[in-house]
Amino acid sequence: MHIQDIIQKGNPTFSFEFFPPKTSAGFEALYKTIAELSPMGPSFVSITYGAGGSTREMTHDLVVRINETTTIPAIPHLTCVAHSKEEITQTLDRYAEAGIGNILALRGDPPASMPNYKRSDDAFQYAADLVSFIREYNQSGKHPDARGFGIGVAGFPEGHPAMPNRMKEMDYLKAKVDAGADYICTQLFFDNNDFFDFRERCELAGIHVPIIAGIMPIQTIASMKRMAELAEGARFPAKLLKALNRAKDDAAVERVGIQYASQQCAELLDGKVDGIHFYTLNKSHATREIYSSLGL
Repeated sequence: MHIQDIIQKGNPTFSFEFFPPKTSAGFEALYKTIAELSPMGPSFVSITYGAGGSTREMTHDLVVRINETTTIPAIPHLTCVAHSKEEITQTLDRYAEAGIGNILALRGDPPASMPNYKRSDDAFQYAADLVSFIREYNQSGKHPDARGFGIGVAGFPEGHPAMPNRMKEMDYLKAKVDAGADYICTQLFFDNNDFFDFRERCELAGIHVPIIAGIMPIQTIASMKRMAELAEGARFPAKLLKALNRAKDDAAVERVGIQYASQQCAELLDGKVDGIHFYTLNKSHATREIYSSLGL
Protein backbone atom coordinates (compact mmCIF):
# COMPACT_ATOMS: atom_id res chain seq x y z
CA MET A 1 0.00 0.00 0.00
CA HIS A 2 1.26 3.46 -0.90
CA ILE A 3 2.01 5.76 2.06
CA GLN A 4 -0.36 8.39 0.69
CA ASP A 5 -3.22 5.90 0.94
CA ILE A 6 -2.28 5.15 4.54
CA ILE A 7 -1.91 8.73 5.74
CA GLN A 8 -4.86 10.22 3.85
CA LYS A 9 -7.34 8.10 5.78
CA GLY A 10 -7.47 11.06 8.14
CA ASN A 11 -6.69 9.42 11.49
CA PRO A 12 -3.25 9.49 13.16
CA THR A 13 -1.06 6.62 12.00
CA PHE A 14 0.51 4.21 14.48
CA SER A 15 3.59 2.36 13.31
CA PHE A 16 6.55 0.34 14.57
CA GLU A 17 10.23 0.08 13.70
CA PHE A 18 12.18 -3.19 13.75
CA PHE A 19 15.77 -4.08 12.92
CA PRO A 20 17.04 -7.29 11.27
CA PRO A 21 18.46 -9.60 13.99
CA LYS A 22 21.87 -11.21 13.56
CA THR A 23 20.86 -14.77 14.50
CA SER A 24 18.13 -17.24 13.59
CA ALA A 25 16.97 -17.18 17.22
CA GLY A 26 16.72 -13.41 16.99
CA PHE A 27 14.57 -13.69 13.89
CA GLU A 28 12.21 -16.13 15.58
CA ALA A 29 11.91 -13.77 18.55
CA LEU A 30 11.17 -10.91 16.17
CA TYR A 31 8.47 -12.88 14.33
CA LYS A 32 6.87 -13.51 17.74
CA THR A 33 7.00 -9.76 18.46
CA ILE A 34 5.39 -8.99 15.12
CA ALA A 35 2.66 -11.54 15.84
CA GLU A 36 2.02 -9.91 19.22
CA LEU A 37 1.80 -6.43 17.72
CA SER A 38 -0.21 -7.34 14.62
CA PRO A 39 -3.62 -7.36 16.41
CA MET A 40 -3.09 -3.66 17.13
CA GLY A 41 -3.51 -2.97 13.43
CA PRO A 42 -0.41 -0.85 12.83
CA SER A 43 -0.58 1.47 9.85
CA PHE A 44 2.83 0.21 8.74
CA VAL A 45 6.16 -1.06 10.05
CA SER A 46 9.63 0.05 9.01
CA ILE A 47 12.79 -2.06 8.82
CA THR A 48 16.21 -0.55 9.42
CA TYR A 49 19.22 -0.83 7.11
CA GLY A 50 22.72 -1.38 8.49
CA ALA A 51 25.49 1.14 7.91
CA GLY A 52 26.91 0.75 4.43
CA GLY A 53 24.21 -1.74 3.55
CA SER A 54 25.54 -4.30 6.03
CA THR A 55 22.03 -5.73 6.55
CA ARG A 56 20.82 -5.18 2.99
CA GLU A 57 19.84 -8.80 2.34
CA MET A 58 18.33 -9.28 5.79
CA THR A 59 16.36 -6.05 5.47
CA HIS A 60 15.04 -7.16 2.09
CA ASP A 61 14.11 -10.65 3.26
CA LEU A 62 12.39 -9.38 6.41
CA VAL A 63 10.38 -6.77 4.49
CA VAL A 64 9.28 -9.33 1.90
CA ARG A 65 8.32 -11.87 4.57
CA ILE A 66 6.19 -9.32 6.44
CA ASN A 67 4.61 -8.26 3.16
CA GLU A 68 3.80 -11.87 2.23
CA THR A 69 2.64 -13.19 5.61
CA THR A 70 0.78 -10.23 7.14
CA THR A 71 -1.52 -7.44 6.03
CA ILE A 72 0.86 -4.80 7.42
CA PRO A 73 2.65 -2.58 4.86
CA ALA A 74 6.41 -2.91 5.43
CA ILE A 75 8.70 0.02 4.63
CA PRO A 76 12.43 -0.67 4.19
CA HIS A 77 15.05 1.93 5.06
CA LEU A 78 17.54 2.74 2.30
CA THR A 79 20.70 4.80 2.75
CA CYS A 80 23.16 6.65 0.54
CA VAL A 81 26.29 5.40 2.31
CA ALA A 82 28.76 3.36 0.25
CA HIS A 83 26.32 2.75 -2.61
CA SER A 84 26.50 3.33 -6.34
CA LYS A 85 23.53 4.24 -8.52
CA GLU A 86 23.61 0.72 -9.95
CA GLU A 87 23.31 -0.83 -6.48
CA ILE A 88 20.43 1.43 -5.53
CA THR A 89 18.68 0.64 -8.81
CA GLN A 90 19.07 -3.10 -8.19
CA THR A 91 17.63 -2.70 -4.70
CA LEU A 92 14.67 -0.70 -5.99
CA ASP A 93 14.09 -3.30 -8.71
CA ARG A 94 13.88 -6.08 -6.12
CA TYR A 95 11.46 -4.15 -3.95
CA ALA A 96 9.31 -3.20 -6.94
CA GLU A 97 9.17 -6.84 -8.08
CA ALA A 98 8.12 -7.86 -4.55
CA GLY A 99 5.34 -5.28 -4.52
CA ILE A 100 6.83 -3.15 -1.75
CA GLY A 101 5.12 0.23 -1.90
CA ASN A 102 7.35 2.59 0.07
CA ILE A 103 10.94 3.50 0.94
CA LEU A 104 12.38 5.50 3.84
CA ALA A 105 15.27 7.37 2.21
CA LEU A 106 18.13 8.29 4.56
CA ARG A 107 21.62 9.69 4.28
CA GLY A 108 22.89 7.01 6.67
CA ASP A 109 25.76 6.57 9.10
CA PRO A 110 29.38 5.85 8.09
CA PRO A 111 30.11 2.12 8.48
CA ALA A 112 32.50 1.30 11.33
CA SER A 113 33.73 -1.71 9.36
CA MET A 114 35.05 0.54 6.56
CA PRO A 115 37.83 2.71 8.09
CA ASN A 116 38.78 4.09 4.68
CA TYR A 117 35.24 5.11 3.81
CA LYS A 118 34.91 8.56 2.19
CA ARG A 119 31.47 10.08 1.87
CA SER A 120 32.70 12.05 -1.13
CA ASP A 121 32.89 8.75 -3.03
CA ASP A 122 29.15 8.04 -2.60
CA ALA A 123 26.92 8.44 -5.63
CA PHE A 124 24.43 10.29 -3.42
CA GLN A 125 25.89 12.90 -1.09
CA TYR A 126 22.62 13.79 0.63
CA ALA A 127 19.27 12.15 1.31
CA ALA A 128 17.68 14.68 -1.05
CA ASP A 129 19.78 13.20 -3.87
CA LEU A 130 18.48 9.73 -3.06
CA VAL A 131 14.89 11.01 -2.93
CA SER A 132 15.32 12.59 -6.37
CA PHE A 133 16.74 9.34 -7.75
CA ILE A 134 13.81 7.32 -6.42
CA ARG A 135 11.41 9.83 -7.97
CA GLU A 136 13.18 9.37 -11.30
CA TYR A 137 12.93 5.61 -10.86
CA ASN A 138 9.19 5.98 -10.26
CA GLN A 139 8.86 7.40 -13.76
CA SER A 140 10.40 4.26 -15.28
CA GLY A 141 7.16 2.31 -14.95
CA LYS A 142 8.89 -0.62 -13.24
CA HIS A 143 6.74 -0.44 -10.13
CA PRO A 144 3.32 -2.16 -10.20
CA ASP A 145 1.77 0.97 -8.64
CA ALA A 146 1.69 3.67 -11.30
CA ARG A 147 2.76 6.19 -8.65
CA GLY A 148 5.90 4.20 -7.91
CA PHE A 149 7.34 4.17 -4.41
CA GLY A 150 6.04 6.39 -1.64
CA ILE A 151 9.01 8.11 -0.01
CA GLY A 152 9.66 9.04 3.60
CA VAL A 153 12.56 11.02 5.04
CA ALA A 154 13.93 11.71 8.51
CA GLY A 155 13.43 14.83 10.61
CA PHE A 156 15.24 15.88 13.79
CA PRO A 157 13.17 17.80 16.38
CA GLU A 158 16.22 18.23 18.63
CA GLY A 159 18.44 19.17 15.70
CA HIS A 160 20.61 17.05 13.44
CA PRO A 161 23.84 16.15 15.29
CA ALA A 162 25.93 16.93 12.22
CA MET A 163 24.25 20.29 11.56
CA PRO A 164 24.54 22.82 14.42
CA ASN A 165 23.10 25.56 12.18
CA ARG A 166 19.37 25.02 12.77
CA MET A 167 18.33 27.37 9.94
CA LYS A 168 20.48 25.55 7.40
CA GLU A 169 19.14 22.26 8.78
CA MET A 170 15.62 23.30 7.78
CA ASP A 171 16.91 24.16 4.30
CA TYR A 172 18.20 20.60 3.93
CA LEU A 173 14.90 19.18 5.17
CA LYS A 174 12.96 21.32 2.71
CA ALA A 175 15.28 20.13 -0.06
CA LYS A 176 14.27 16.53 0.73
CA VAL A 177 10.60 17.43 0.61
CA ASP A 178 10.98 19.48 -2.57
CA ALA A 179 12.79 16.50 -4.13
CA GLY A 180 9.65 14.43 -3.65
CA ALA A 181 9.32 13.16 -0.07
CA ASP A 182 5.74 12.29 0.90
CA TYR A 183 6.19 12.41 4.67
CA ILE A 184 8.68 12.99 7.48
CA CYS A 185 9.36 10.53 10.31
CA THR A 186 11.25 12.11 13.19
CA GLN A 187 14.14 10.89 15.26
CA LEU A 188 13.24 10.01 18.83
CA PHE A 189 12.71 12.83 21.33
CA PHE A 190 11.63 13.08 24.97
CA ASP A 191 10.34 16.66 25.17
CA ASN A 192 7.20 17.29 23.16
CA ASN A 193 7.99 21.00 23.06
CA ASP A 194 10.86 20.11 20.74
CA PHE A 195 8.45 18.33 18.40
CA PHE A 196 5.81 21.08 18.40
CA ASP A 197 8.48 23.72 17.78
CA PHE A 198 9.94 21.60 14.97
CA ARG A 199 6.49 21.28 13.38
CA GLU A 200 5.96 25.04 13.50
CA ARG A 201 9.40 25.68 11.97
CA CYS A 202 8.50 23.27 9.17
CA GLU A 203 5.38 25.34 8.48
CA LEU A 204 7.45 28.51 8.41
CA ALA A 205 9.90 26.87 6.00
CA GLY A 206 7.10 25.90 3.61
CA ILE A 207 7.17 22.20 4.49
CA HIS A 208 3.62 20.90 4.32
CA VAL A 209 3.89 17.09 4.30
CA PRO A 210 2.70 14.91 7.21
CA ILE A 211 5.13 14.70 10.14
CA ILE A 212 5.15 11.47 12.15
CA ALA A 213 6.59 11.62 15.67
CA GLY A 214 9.21 9.04 16.68
CA ILE A 215 8.82 7.70 20.22
CA MET A 216 11.12 5.25 22.02
CA PRO A 217 10.03 4.10 25.49
CA ILE A 218 13.00 3.57 27.78
CA GLN A 219 13.12 -0.07 28.92
CA THR A 220 16.45 -0.35 30.75
CA ILE A 221 19.23 2.01 31.82
CA ALA A 222 21.57 0.16 29.46
CA SER A 223 19.21 0.73 26.53
CA MET A 224 18.95 4.42 27.44
CA LYS A 225 22.74 4.76 27.35
CA ARG A 226 22.82 2.95 24.02
CA MET A 227 20.07 5.26 22.81
CA ALA A 228 22.18 8.28 23.74
CA GLU A 229 25.05 6.89 21.66
CA LEU A 230 22.93 6.11 18.60
CA ALA A 231 20.90 9.32 18.66
CA GLU A 232 23.67 11.85 19.21
CA GLY A 233 22.38 14.96 20.88
CA ALA A 234 19.29 13.27 22.34
CA ARG A 235 18.11 15.28 25.35
CA PHE A 236 16.80 13.55 28.45
CA PRO A 237 14.66 16.06 30.38
CA ALA A 238 15.29 16.41 34.13
CA LYS A 239 11.73 15.27 34.83
CA LEU A 240 12.45 11.95 33.13
CA LEU A 241 15.87 11.54 34.75
CA LYS A 242 14.44 12.16 38.22
CA ALA A 243 11.81 9.46 37.69
CA LEU A 244 14.46 7.03 36.42
CA ASN A 245 16.72 7.78 39.39
CA ARG A 246 13.92 6.63 41.70
CA ALA A 247 13.69 3.29 39.93
CA LYS A 248 15.38 0.45 41.82
CA ASP A 249 15.74 -2.09 38.99
CA ASP A 250 15.11 -2.59 35.27
CA ALA A 251 11.49 -3.60 35.87
CA ALA A 252 10.88 -0.27 37.56
CA VAL A 253 12.81 1.55 34.82
CA GLU A 254 10.55 -0.02 32.22
CA ARG A 255 7.43 1.09 34.12
CA VAL A 256 8.77 4.65 34.25
CA GLY A 257 9.60 4.53 30.55
CA ILE A 258 6.15 3.26 29.62
CA GLN A 259 4.40 5.86 31.75
CA TYR A 260 6.52 8.70 30.37
CA ALA A 261 6.07 7.60 26.74
CA SER A 262 2.32 7.17 27.31
CA GLN A 263 2.08 10.76 28.54
CA GLN A 264 4.09 11.92 25.55
CA CYS A 265 1.78 10.10 23.14
CA ALA A 266 -1.39 11.40 24.80
CA GLU A 267 -0.13 14.98 24.53
CA LEU A 268 0.93 14.47 20.91
CA LEU A 269 -2.50 13.10 20.02
CA ASP A 270 -4.14 16.07 21.73
CA GLY A 271 -1.82 18.24 19.63
CA LYS A 272 -3.17 16.66 16.40
CA VAL A 273 -0.01 14.77 15.49
CA ASP A 274 -0.13 13.12 12.06
CA GLY A 275 1.18 9.84 13.44
CA ILE A 276 3.31 8.13 16.07
CA HIS A 277 6.15 5.78 15.18
CA PHE A 278 7.39 3.50 17.96
CA TYR A 279 11.05 2.48 18.05
CA THR A 280 10.41 -0.96 19.54
CA LEU A 281 13.93 -2.44 19.87
CA ASN A 282 12.24 -5.60 18.51
CA LYS A 283 10.18 -5.99 21.69
CA SER A 284 6.41 -5.74 22.07
CA HIS A 285 5.66 -5.34 25.78
CA ALA A 286 6.26 -1.59 26.18
CA THR A 287 4.39 -0.70 23.01
CA ARG A 288 1.43 -2.90 23.96
CA GLU A 289 1.28 -1.25 27.38
CA ILE A 290 1.33 2.21 25.84
CA TYR A 291 -1.48 1.24 23.46
CA SER A 292 -3.51 -0.01 26.39
CA SER A 293 -2.97 3.16 28.43
CA LEU A 294 -4.12 5.29 25.49
CA GLY A 295 -7.25 3.22 25.01
CA LEU A 296 -6.31 2.34 21.43
